[in-house]
Amino acid sequence: MTDAFIMMLSCSAVVVALLLSQVRGFLGPSEDDNVPEEWVLLHVVQGHIGAGNYSYLRLNHDGRIILHMQSLKGDADLYVSDKTLRPSFDTYKLQSVTCGQDVVVVPGDFARPVGIGIYGHPSHKESEFEMRVFYDQTVPQDPFDKGSYTSEDGLKQKKSPQAEEEDFQEEESIFWTILIGLLKIILEILF
Repeated sequence: MTDAFIMMLSCSAVVVALLLSQVRGFLGPSEDDNVPEEWVLLHVVQGHIGAGNYSYLRLNHDGRIILHMQSLKGDADLYVSDKTLRPSFDTYKLQSVTCGQDVVVVPGDFARPVGIGIYGHPSHKESEFEMRVFYDQTVPQDPFDKGSYTSEDGLKQKKSPQAEEEDFQEEESIFWTILIGLLKIILEILF
């Protein structure tokens, strides 16, 4: 009888361990397990977004910011820009478009406010997301280092050529707007 009792106890222990692992899997992995201690949680945003629609947020906090977004249901994608407050899949500087956890590191030298666009992918009628916003205290602020930023792996990287081209196009657009305005005034005066 003692062998049967020991066998029953060991089977019960296995069942309890299996149930605990299932409960932990149901509740989801803790987001804080892989977050360095030096990161400070600033904000948690939860929301729903319809297929093909955007939800926009504004980031005003200075410094290196890490955006961790988890699609809880459906597929929400993340677009970030320091040039527009309404970034999209056409106008963005940084993006993360995975089917699960999306992570974007916003460099400290991005102009504030930073626009954040959350897009509900059309493959799902509705997407539900949770985004955690972290501040990285480990990155020293260097006001003279405007042309590059430190990536997640610690290597210096230059801003993308696309971002530099957008800056040039924006300056060129302002020039043409002013020139056309002056030409209209001259034509009104002459005719």
